[in-house]
Amino acid sequence: MEKLITTDHLKRKLEFSFPPGRIISLVPAITSTLFYLQLENEVVGRTRFCIHPKNFVKKAQQVGGTKDINIEKIRQLKPDIIFAEKEENSKEIVEILENEFPVYVAEVQSIKDVYKMIIDIGTVTNRTPLAEQLVIKIKQAFQSLPHGKNKKVAYCIWKNPYMVVGSNTYINSLLESLGFINVFTEFDGRYPVVTEEDFRNFQLDYLFLATEPYPFKEQHVKDFSEILPNTTIKILDGEMFWYGPKMLEAVEYFNYEFKELIND
Repeated sequence: MEKLITTDHLKRKLEFSFPPGRIISLVPAITSTLFYLQLENEVVGRTRFCIHPKNFVKKAQQVGGTKDINIEKIRQLKPDIIFAEKEENSKEIVEILENEFPVYVAEVQSIKDVYKMIIDIGTVTNRTPLAEQLVIKIKQAFQSLPHGKNKKVAYCIWKNPYMVVGSNTYINSLLESLGFINVFTEFDGRYPVVTEEDFRNFQLDYLFLATEPYPFKEQHVKDFSEILPNTTIKILDGEMFWYGPKMLEAVEYFNYEFKELIND
């Protein structure tokens, strides 16, 4: 097996066995991408949050979470390469792992970054044709995304304190592609902490509540409706805002969920 030297999205150089026969992914969206690229026999480890595709992930051992890895389990699996992502995994985790293993760190902040990530993973794993096909499918599917008519929105991902999606995030990039204006892109940070007063001040058309990482429920819709009586509050499946193969499923979901809203 030959050795390949490459650089990841952070311009870090790494050397690994090519093609890698034993892969660990610490990122749910990358895990699903690897399986889409028909690497079910090569993916030996994943996090407990890597739950898709359900019929394949069980074959790979859990090695902890995205922020709390089990280094002993990882050592036992003897990976040829480990995939991480700048936002999903901490710098400390990458530094611990890179002392013993090749770690490829991706960085995804936009839809364009997703396409690069898919192609680069395909290159690193010797699955370039499949990766290119996936990108083409996503681009074609995204042409039929509904358009939100430049309505003002916020996408809330956490409670106590309230946290929303800001700029330089894949989710914001997706919201823009859906024709919405995310009012919190001018706030500091990629996931700003905001207040009820902030929500009120922007006179939102829609407030979207994610089902994950915070599991917003119908009671939260009622609570927000009292705070924002002139805003439409809607719960959205957080997994539809994952990048990778989920983007194909997301197009149908958004067309269904936004049909009535957008046509009001």
